[in-house]
Amino acid sequence: MRIGIDARLADYTIGGIARYTVQLSRALHALARGLELVAIRSRQPRVTPPELIATETRTVRTPPHHRFERYTLPWELRGTHLDVLHSPDFIAPRAAGWRSVVTVHDLAFLRMPHILTSDSRRYYGQVHRAVREANAVIAVSEATACDLRELTPVDPARVHVVYEAADPTLAPMPRDEAAAQVHARWGVEGPFVLFVGTLEPRKNVPVLLEAFGLIRREFPARLVLAGGTGWLAHDVFATVQKLALDDGVVFLGDVPPAELRPLYCAAEVLALPSLYEGFGLTALEAMACGTPVVVSNAGSLPEIVGDAGVIVHPDDPNDVAHGIGWVLGNPQFRDVLVQRGLARAACFSWDRAARETLAVYERAVSA
Repeated sequence: MRIGIDARLADYTIGGIARYTVQLSRALHALARGLELVAIRSRQPRVTPPELIATETRTVRTPPHHRFERYTLPWELRGTHLDVLHSPDFIAPRAAGWRSVVTVHDLAFLRMPHILTSDSRRYYGQVHRAVREANAVIAVSEATACDLRELTPVDPARVHVVYEAADPTLAPMPRDEAAAQVHARWGVEGPFVLFVGTLEPRKNVPVLLEAFGLIRREFPARLVLAGGTGWLAHDVFATVQKLALDDGVVFLGDVPPAELRPLYCAAEVLALPSLYEGFGLTALEAMACGTPVVVSNAGSLPEIVGDAGVIVHPDDPNDVAHGIGWVLGNPQFRDVLVQRGLARAACFSWDRAARETLAVYERAVSA
């Protein structure tokens, strides 16, 4: 079977969808079951291109999210003789002799359209057509699958839940060693609460900042924000100024995936009070590193974290502060969460994701 996987976004960003594409491609290639994996890459990358293991690479001029990619990408892929084209970034181009599989990571843009820019609404608004025309749709959680059935015209029989997993290299390491690496790399020392993700409205960072303002009265910790500045991020910086948190908040900007492990391992706790998550990969990554997590009760987060983390209300800074403070102030409870988190993270693997994704491809081809 000849599978094309659209990896263009991985040449433009280091975010969650890019990481999903890289990890899935590696795991599919490792299956070694007669697959020919064709990686579709951008000719003019904007970030350092990640290593993406494939049988063949096809570079194209059409950038991701281009308004005409529905028409130009099939033209650029002529002669590839694909059986399946997998579009990990929601939107697929017109089919040109192949079966179409799309992955939907979340439908926050339908639940909360006000949190997106007009360009993002235009692009992701095509999801209705994309899931209606696709031969198969992969949802990364049951929560996302439910949203698909409720909010889009997708055929429920074509929706398949395939969970993501943490990067296999993410594992516990001695905290003093991790702390030393964090200090050497970013100059951060002492205990800290960690947030990993793009600074955008869906991540609810202003509420996290309000919660941190309450916590630091009792716990001498810093808040470390690891993630690039996304759309509509001005509220984040305005909140830091309003609450006079400049001396307690550290902005690291984008952190390459290969550098995340010491951050996770050195942190006292990961806080992810998102308004919506289709999967919540950073929570799973933190648990894989032996770091407790405090997450919101929104979207898929309770589904992914289970009883291995503290669940809070994302619209209540006091509740978020209480959850984080409970972990910081109770070492025995923290140790329990560490063990539960490691066990929970072990339930997810990219090998399993690859096998289940391959089964989706086979169903799409035989449909």
